[in-house]
Amino acid sequence: MIAAGLDPIAQFELHKIQELKLGPIDISFTNSSLMMVFTVALIGLWLLLSTRKAALVPGRAQSIAEMSYEFIADMIRSTAGKDGLRFFPFVFSLFIFILFANLLGMIPFFFTTTSHIIVTFTFAMMVIGLVVVYGVWKNGFGFLKLFWPAGVPAVLKILLVTPLEIISFLSRPISLSVRLWANMFAGHILLKLFAGFMIMMVSAFGVFKGGLAALIPFSLTLALTPLEFLVAFVQAYVFALLTCVYLSDALHPGHH
Repeated sequence: MIAAGLDPIAQFELHKIQELKLGPIDISFTNSSLMMVFTVALIGLWLLLSTRKAALVPGRAQSIAEMSYEFIADMIRSTAGKDGLRFFPFVFSLFIFILFANLLGMIPFFFTTTSHIIVTFTFAMMVIGLVVVYGVWKNGFGFLKLFWPAGVPAVLKILLVTPLEIISFLSRPISLSVRLWANMFAGHILLKLFAGFMIMMVSAFGVFKGGLAALIPFSLTLALTPLEFLVAFVQAYVFALLTCVYLSDALHPGHH
């Protein structure tokens, strides 16, 4: 039996801080909710402090904020064109929230909100919902060109291409959410397992023998930690990039 403190799954458990109900629906405030609030507050504080004394020659904090702005703006322009910049607040908010949530989850005893599939799936449905609503509002029936690509024989479209396009579109929220969730979930489990092995070896064989035996899991933990920080950034980047690609389909369905 794995001790409660060493259980790699225990870090993902939800705990109610304040029980709340809306009729039969449980909307209790949990440790995940608290972490989301903390993440938003931290982002707001960072943006406030880095921009409140804006200068022509920016300081370090202002430079990081401006780099973040340009990073997302360039991403949108390169994937969705200048028209896509109207979605900048949405894409920037998604990227920054996911990035901060991923990075904060690396701090011991902090909760990783993006390690829950319901959170990442909600983000993905927000993206797909925006794509569908805006795509239909802007293009009307022209949005269906997304499933009827030009330059393909009609018979091939009906029998193969269009069904595949529909399946691909419907699978987007699943792939978008599972990619982020799986990477964060698996990475944190590995870190917890290797750290747990170190503790168990020291407990079982004593400080000296156990310490020697724990060198391997310690080395793996040491090597995996910076990799997980990189994954935290990459997953936020990939989520934002795919969001831009999908929004491009809403803006220019005929170019698909």
